[in-house]
Amino acid sequence: SIHAGAEKASQDLGVEIIWQGPQKEDDRAMQIQVVQNFVARGVDAIVLAPLDDTALVRPVRDATRRGIKVVIIDSDLNSEDHISFVATDNFKGGQLAARRLGEIMGGKGKAIMMRYSEGSASTHNREEGFLEVMAKEFPEIELLSTNQYGGVTSESAFQRGQNLLNQYGAQVDGIFCPNESSAFGMLRALQTSGKAGVVKFVGFDISPALYKGFQDGQINGLTVQNPFRMGYLGVQTAVQALEGQDV
Repeated sequence: SIHAGAEKASQDLGVEIIWQGPQKEDDRAMQIQVVQNFVARGVDAIVLAPLDDTALVRPVRDATRRGIKVVIIDSDLNSEDHISFVATDNFKGGQLAARRLGEIMGGKGKAIMMRYSEGSASTHNREEGFLEVMAKEFPEIELLSTNQYGGVTSESAFQRGQNLLNQYGAQVDGIFCPNESSAFGMLRALQTSGKAGVVKFVGFDISPALYKGFQDGQINGLTVQNPFRMGYLGVQTAVQALEGQDV
């Protein structure tokens, strides 16, 4: 969806998009190499969704020193070298998910949050927003586990989800997962354990599989972004900067 938004912006604005990323979402070294290659090619601007908020700091700094405009999208970077940040308010997204889960649990019971992956700023902010609302607005809901990471694939999330369900079993009344892969992995874990549709479940992002789970009553809520617009605005912002406009 982000790619589609970027391509639409390229058509509307008359710029060329070179689309590239690592094969695996957690491959920091490959994403760094991709950025370095773009710098070496002398592109005018880079629109980057960093998979790690620290590992990409130096490559972005090197790009800006070469006069390349860098726009960060989707997940933040611990740096001041980029010209703009285009993203969902992820903290607020986590808050929305917490309110949904708290309401459908009736403000009582026990819940778990399975995190995504260390170093991901976007999902960290969602997780923190979720925890803040649960603590402030739903004090009678006990959080059994909030420190387990599903990992970057739906398969690793499935395995960790199974472990959590095996560990806490019948105690679990509600679950929150902060992105598409963790939510899908947990959905599969709920299905294989016979708890899908019984345990209240709120996720983040959407896919055909998650939407089907929502329709089937196995997912009770999804916080949904607008990745098409994110991709479009990332390219549009880069073009505006290249034209000398304030962004």
